[in-house]
Amino acid sequence: MLPGSGHAAGRGLPAGGQIPGSTNDTHGAIVFNVRAMGAAGDGKTVDTPAINKAIEAAASAGGGTVFFPAGTYLCYSVHLKSNVALYIDRGATILAGETGQGGSYDEAEDNPETGMYEDFGHRHWHNALLWGVGLHDVSILGPGLIWGKGLTRGRGESNPGMGDKAVSLKNCHNATIRDVSFLKGGHFCILATGVDNFTVDNVVMDTDRDGVDFDCCHNVRVSNLTVNSPWDDGICPKSSYALGYARSTEKVTITNCFVTGGYQLGTVLDGTFKRWAEGERPFPTGRIKCGTESNGGFQNITISNCVFEHCRGLALETVDGALLEDIAISNITMRDIPDLPIFMRLGSRMRGPEGSAIGQLRRVSISNLVASSTGGRFCSILSGIPGHEIEDVRLSDIMIFSEGGGTSEDAAIKPEEKENAYPEPNMFGAMPAYGFYFRHVKGLQVSDVEVRTMKEDARPAFVLDDVEHADFIHVKAQTGTGAFALDKVRDFNVYLSRPVPETHLESVTGKTL
Repeated sequence: MLPGSGHAAGRGLPAGGQIPGSTNDTHGAIVFNVRAMGAAGDGKTVDTPAINKAIEAAASAGGGTVFFPAGTYLCYSVHLKSNVALYIDRGATILAGETGQGGSYDEAEDNPETGMYEDFGHRHWHNALLWGVGLHDVSILGPGLIWGKGLTRGRGESNPGMGDKAVSLKNCHNATIRDVSFLKGGHFCILATGVDNFTVDNVVMDTDRDGVDFDCCHNVRVSNLTVNSPWDDGICPKSSYALGYARSTEKVTITNCFVTGGYQLGTVLDGTFKRWAEGERPFPTGRIKCGTESNGGFQNITISNCVFEHCRGLALETVDGALLEDIAISNITMRDIPDLPIFMRLGSRMRGPEGSAIGQLRRVSISNLVASSTGGRFCSILSGIPGHEIEDVRLSDIMIFSEGGGTSEDAAIKPEEKENAYPEPNMFGAMPAYGFYFRHVKGLQVSDVEVRTMKEDARPAFVLDDVEHADFIHVKAQTGTGAFALDKVRDFNVYLSRPVPETHLESVTGKTL
């Protein structure tokens, strides 16, 4: 049986009724019941015309709430409107239809101004299950389900009539998505581009690509999310060129979220939490990531009180010319991370207008982080490129317990620069450290940090290559293999740490401590 099916056809509020407990996210006092507008809710009849009729009626009345009582509403492209909230009741499902089986999705709009710098899915919005452009005061509210069964996963360009995302918003303000759940959201459960004052709260996403991507958005509040996204990113701020110009993503809070890629699709949503069988999905994604699209910049972002499990951890990336600065990350736990927990990359992929300058990555604080069972041959990476350093990073109150098993051959590895490559945590392969690898960094403070391996490891805890102004305070590493490997390091200091005594080096190359 489809989720939400098997309910009485007439159940729900009458047109013009009230939703008990409605909030400011419902717009206007009038409620428009989609059943009263002709929706069948039987999972077989195409209900798109009736739903769009209800939305138009609410908009024409100056605003209101479009109410979905229990049932399954087979839909193609639904057009959101300003001052209109969709309220999907408990037991109600908006079901994305299969293309060609009674309907099709709106065609992807022409979008020549982007210069083709983004993947197809990032620069089109009309080919979605629920979409809106140039709107204000729009909401999608729960506690029902949005099931993108008939959506494609967005690999390559979408054929006419096919949909590749569940919800897309462009150039909107005052948008809220709250209390709903998503199952299989296509390329994106939620894609918001140029959306300001945007709230996503108490949402579950159990999906086969991205969870929520917010691109070129200001004043964003993401909270209380549960995201299972084995094949792509869970929560992903971006700053692309999709609007036809570079615009930052800034003033963002991400808090109280759980991200994973470790569970079979649908089992987080139904509460059974079934892990993938051995070899079925061995290297999941799932993470929180700033990037990869990074033309406009990332500023004033906090990430706090989040749990990561069986995913790729945390990534901060600027590779297309963006300024990434003023980021505070705190109170994080990670478990079963196949590669590495922390990845910071300043690179020069430069997918954007010709002549763009290489970006900057600076003023980042990560504190109160605990990670266990991280990838044995990897380590956390903070890497700029020659002539372009990551600047002013503070790492404090961190414990990382990796699987270990690194060899003396691994310790001798000199990772390639790969300045123009697509950034991924495993892009350099096995790493010469078991804790942290710092390269092209200026202004580094590491305090109250402990790194340990579960298996014997022949690598040092920390490798520093072309690093200036580095202070390590109350740091703990294992004995026997050397705590620090230093090359082209200037102004290096160690205080109150084990097993290395207090150390002050003005300049050092090719030294192990």
